[in-house]
Amino acid sequence: MIGRLTGVLLEKNPPSLLVDVQGVGYEVDVPMSTFYALPAQGEAVALFTHLVVREDAQLLYGFGNRTERVLFRALLKVNGVGAKVALAILSGLSTDEFLACIASKDVTALVRVPGIGKKTAERLLVELQDKVDALGVGATPSGSLPLDNDPTAREQAEEALVALGYKPAEANRLLDKNSEAGQSVEQMIRSALRGAAR
Repeated sequence: MIGRLTGVLLEKNPPSLLVDVQGVGYEVDVPMSTFYALPAQGEAVALFTHLVVREDAQLLYGFGNRTERVLFRALLKVNGVGAKVALAILSGLSTDEFLACIASKDVTALVRVPGIGKKTAERLLVELQDKVDALGVGATPSGSLPLDNDPTAREQAEEALVALGYKPAEANRLLDKNSEAGQSVEQMIRSALRGAAR
């Protein structure tokens, strides 16, 4: 099991990263909460990781702190929740917000996350209710990245939202409604996700 990676951040294409660890490039998918706090390309990065092995692929997921990884692993144990949905939950809600939803049995907030229907939200509440204390609450990574003046920032933000489970039309609508001129890719995604959570 690969539990942690420390290396150089080569590429950032939300939600995927390429991290060079002594000459080996690891492709890692991360929740947007981790993505927002990443250093610039070419700088050192350290991630806690979780490896998912399937018949057709080996997928590596990265997290800015242990709490996110613990929550990701707890989500994977819920019937009907796979890695993609777990990543979408951690991208749409901070760790504290998600744990607050579980504690207050807030189905409405959970169904706003792409890929989460009412039945899945209710299952999450039932199966994780007793585990909230064991999950622990930690600070989620925060911080802003330098502005990205790349003219394709809007396209990258849309691709990231689609990768998180939104349909292209919905991703477009969220970006139209919530993003502003001059925002970086990360800022556009964050604004869109906040708009979806309202």
